[in-house]
Parts: sequence; C-alpha cells; structure tokens
Amino acid sequence: MSAVMKQSLQTKLSLHIALVALLTVALIGVLSNVFVKRRFESYIVQRQQQKIADLLSRVEQQYDPAARMWDTGFLHAIGMYALRDGYIVKVYDRRGAMLWDAEDCDMASCAQIVGEISQKMRAREPLAGGSFTARDFPLTSEGETVGKISVSHFTPYFLSDGDILFMDALNSLFIGCGLLSLALAVALGRLLARSVSFPIRKAAGVAKRMSEGDYAVRMEGGSDIRELDELTLSVNRLAQALGRQETLRRQLTADIAHELRTPLTTVGTHIEAMTEGLWEPTRERLSSCREEIERIGGLVSDMEGLARAESGSLKLERDFVSLRELAEKTFRGFEAQILEKHLTVSAEGDCRARVDRKRMQQVLANLLSNAVKYTPPGGVVRVVLSETDDAVLLAVEDDGIGISPEDLPFIFERFYRADKSRSRASGGSGIGLAVVRSIVTAHGGKVTAEPLPEGGSRFQVALSKKET
Repeated sequence: MSAVMKQSLQTKLSLHIALVALLTVALIGVLSNVFVKRRFESYIVQRQQQKIADLLSRVEQQYDPAARMWDTGFLHAIGMYALRDGYIVKVYDRRGAMLWDAEDCDMASCAQIVGEISQKMRAREPLAGGSFTARDFPLTSEGETVGKISVSHFTPYFLSDGDILFMDALNSLFIGCGLLSLALAVALGRLLARSVSFPIRKAAGVAKRMSEGDYAVRMEGGSDIRELDELTLSVNRLAQALGRQETLRRQLTADIAHELRTPLTTVGTHIEAMTEGLWEPTRERLSSCREEIERIGGLVSDMEGLARAESGSLKLERDFVSLRELAEKTFRGFEAQILEKHLTVSAEGDCRARVDRKRMQQVLANLLSNAVKYTPPGGVVRVVLSETDDAVLLAVEDDGIGISPEDLPFIFERFYRADKSRSRASGGSGIGLAVVRSIVTAHGGKVTAEPLPEGGSRFQVALSKKET
C-alpha cells in the first residue's frame, strides 16, 4: 500500500486561503460586473429615450404653423444625423403623406447600419434576442397634431462603439483588480499561514524532544494570536510538569530503596550474627528483627493502599458522619503525643458529610499526625469544620514549622519530604499526604495546603455536596 502524501500545515492553510480568496474575488467580480452592467444598460436605455425625445423636438421645430409647411431640407439633415446614430427616421404630414424617408434617401446606408448593429449586438448579447423595432410618435405644433414620425432602432437597446469600448475597459479593470486582489490575498495568506504554522512546528519539535527525555527544553517567543500563546504556555507547562514528574520518579526509586535498605540491612546483620554464633538469639534481638520486618510490611501495605486509591478501585462504604465526632475520636489516638508536648487541641464547628467513615478517619489521622509531629511543645492544633452552599470544608491548622513556598507544589507527592534530613523514625513512610489526596479524590473532593501568615500550616479538605 502506497503511503499517503501529507501536506504541511502551511501549505494547506495557504491553499485554503488562496481558494477562499479566489472564490471571494470571483464572486465580488461577478456581482460587481452584473450590477454595473445592469446600471449601464439602464443608463443606455434612458439615453436612447432622451435622444428620441430630442429628435422629436428638432423635427417639430421644422414645421411653420403660419405657412402650414415643413422645411424638408432641415428634415433631411436631421434624418441623416439620426441615421449615423443608428436611428432610421420616417416623417409624415397630417394627411399621412411621406415628407422624408431615410430608406428612400439612402437605402444602402440604412441596410448597412441595420446589419452592423444587429450583428454586433447579437454577438455581444446572444441571449437578449434583440431586433430592430419601429415606433410611431405624433408631431405637434401649438397643441395641434401636424404629423407623425416613425423611429426604428435596435431594441431593447444597442451600444455604440464608444459604449463598447467603455464596457470592455471596465471589464478589463474588474479583471485586473481581481487578479491583483487575488495575488495580494495569496501573499498575505502565505504570511498568515507561516505565522500560524511556525509556532506549531516549534511545539512539535519541543514535544519530540520531550518524548526523547529532554524535559529542560522550552518554547520561546510570543505571538499576537491568543491560541498560539496558550499553546506555547501549555507546552512549557507540560515540559515543566514532566520534568518534575521525572525528578519525583527518580526520587521515588531512591526513597523506596532507602526505606527498604535500612530495615533489611538491620535484619540481615542480626540474623547473620546469630546464625554464625556471634550473638545469642535473645528475645530482644528477635523482637528487633520482627519490628524491622513489620516496618517493611507497613510500608508495603501503605503503598498497596495508595495504589488502590490511585487506580480508582478503592471501594467506599459511604454513610452520613459527624465530622466533629470523627475528629474528636481521632484526637484520642494521639493523646500520648499531645500530653507529652503539652499541645492545645480543639475541634471547632460541626457538619455532616456522606463519606466512608474508616477512610475519612485515615485522612484525619494522617493530617493530625503531621500537625502533632511538627508543632513545637505548647503549640496549638485545631480542626475547623464549616460548609458553603456547594461544599463541606474540613481544615487542620497548626502553628508549627509551616511549609516553604518551594515545597508547596510537591507536598502531596509520595515519599516527598520537605526536610530531607529527617530520619525515618520521625519522618514516617513519606506517603501519608499522598494517601490523603487519593482518598479525598476518591470521594470527589479536593485537598489543598497553604502556609498561615502567622506561622504554621493549614490543610483543607473540600467535599462537594453533590458527591456527599
């Protein structure tokens, strides 16, 4: 199967713009030509009617009412001038007697004029079906009818040589303007197509480099087109996000290795020493090995729970729960640490939400664990409950060490620790906030973190009432 030939965006845009320009110019040219032609034909008809009226007036002036006689000499001159203009004239007196006849005067000229005009008009207007037609008009003098005149001319109208030259020049002007407009439209279309396609080609190049692992690449340069600026911004944000995710992925691998290496090394060292007889397998040493194994099991369990939550397979058993009651129950799980650090804890407000009690208590436990852990002795930890028209709000606030601006975007990433020097004993597994985000997301809610102006931090869970 032969490959389909694909055109570049610039070529396709240029061709489409040229086609639209061609159709537009052609349509405007045709409509303009039709309009001008009709207006010119109307003008020609009116001009011919005016010529006939002038002809009648000049003929009537050749009648002498006192002598009741016609000046046939001037009638001859008027008739010959009219013949040269394409009008065949016959003049009769009041009794119907012929005074002057162009055909009798010059039959050859009349036949030539009729033939030339008929041939010329039928060739130029083949669909008009025109022909020479005679019309009779009365001749009057001082209110009295003194004769009649018969005027024969090509109807509905005919064009003189000057008229034909004018129409040809006008058509040439239309064609010239149309071709010039088309050329300008094509040139401007190519410039527009290039200005549109160039940023897209740059975006494609940047995307290709990102697919090859270069996340430091960025699109530069602005545009006066809003959508292209948004494309540039989106590609740069994507590159930044992918770079951050790659960094977090590498950090995740290192953190998992670190979290597993220490307990495995401890257990391995203890067992090796005991199997080689260097240590006695005492209860304390075996208990230490068991604690390290339980630590590994807890980490694996946390990661399994996080994986279930993030995969969307987390099953929620929803029920209407008093969040204040849930907060007070969770506080009791940290009673020892609270008493040891002399912390002041409180739950303010109350509201009910349709949530999974066990999962939401895990959210509260993880948030309160961080708050209690990083609040100095004598500090304050509080749970603030409120609601709006659309959501139920649960906030955990403390006056502890707070969150730095550079750590804020990554605070909910798994294994991320703001304090890189924290020990495993004080830092936990590093996935508590990631679990919080996954559980809240499964409930159709959103969790955010922010530093407080007076010091400390605030984590807020917003649960949509439509979901609850």
